[in-house]
Amino acid sequence: MKRVLVTGANGFIGRDLCKKLLSENYNVRGAVRPEKAYLLPEGVEARHIEFIDGDVDWKNILEGVDTVVHLAARAHVMKDSVSNSFSEYHKVNVIGTEHLALAATKSGVKRFIFVSSVKVNGEENVRAYSEGDALVPKGAYSISKMQAEKRIKEITADCDMDFVILRPPLVFGPGVKANFLELMKIVDKGTPLPLAKVDNRRSFIYIENLVDAVLTCIKHSGSAGQTYFVSDNEDISTPELIRKTASALKKPARLFPFPKLLLFILGRIAGKGPAVDRLIGSLTVDISKIRNELDWKPPFTMEYGILKTAAWYKEQMK
Repeated sequence: MKRVLVTGANGFIGRDLCKKLLSENYNVRGAVRPEKAYLLPEGVEARHIEFIDGDVDWKNILEGVDTVVHLAARAHVMKDSVSNSFSEYHKVNVIGTEHLALAATKSGVKRFIFVSSVKVNGEENVRAYSEGDALVPKGAYSISKMQAEKRIKEITADCDMDFVILRPPLVFGPGVKANFLELMKIVDKGTPLPLAKVDNRRSFIYIENLVDAVLTCIKHSGSAGQTYFVSDNEDISTPELIRKTASALKKPARLFPFPKLLLFILGRIAGKGPAVDRLIGSLTVDISKIRNELDWKPPFTMEYGILKTAAWYKEQMK
C-alpha cells in the first residue's frame, strides 16, 4: 500500500481527507500536535510535531512516505495578538513548507501536494481567475501562500519529487468555522440582511469535492508539476447562498434591498470593510484546466454540500 503523509491531519480538511484515503486502502500517516492526536480518524498513524517551522525533524516522519499532502498552515487570524503577524505567517507557511519540502526530497517522496488558496491571485475579480493569471496577493496570509508556492517549485525543479498545487476558494462542509459558520448562525437567527440587490458571483468548494480533487492529484500522473483551481463549478451570488442556506436550515431568508455603495461606505465606517467586500464583491475561479487535464469534476453538487453542512450545524445546536 502507498503511504501518504497528511499535515494538519486533525483539521477541518485533514480529517475528511484521511478518512477518504483510508477507504481507498492507503496507508495514512498524520502529523499532528500530541494534544490533538485524539482527533485523528481511527486507522491513521499519528506522528507528533509541536509546531511546523524550520526546526521540525521530518526524517522519521517521512520514512516510507510516497506522497505528502501539506494542509497545515497558519490561516487567517482576524484579531491577531501577535505584534508582527507577517513574520508568524512567514515562519509557518513559508519556512515551514520549505523545510518540509526539502526533507521530502531527501526522503524519497515522489509527490508533494500543496493546498494553497485562491487569494494568491487576489481578493476580488470581474473575470474568473485561471492558472495563468498574475499573482496579486493582499495581506500576510496570501503573500505567505504565494511565497510557499514559489519555494516548492524551486525545490522540486532539480529533483525526482514532483509537486501539485491546488488553489481552492472558500471551503465549506460539516465542521466549517469562520465566515461560513457565522453566516449560518445569522441566517438561523433570522437576522434581516441588506443584501437582496447584491448581484455578485463567488466560487465555493464543498469539502468532499476538495478531498476528491486531492485524491485525483495523488493518483493521476498528469498532475505532476501542475497548479489547479478547484471549485464546485457552481458560482452563485451572496443572496443565492443565503437563500440556499436558509432553505437547508428550514428558515426564511430575510433579505431586503439596500444601495450597494452605502453598504460599502458603512462597512468602512464600522471597520468591517473586508467583511462587507466579501459579501458584495465577486471572486470566482475557472476549473477548466483540471477538468480537461485530469478529467476531474466535482462529484457532489453545491446544494448537497449545503444540506450536509446544515444538518451538521443543526446537530451541533441541539
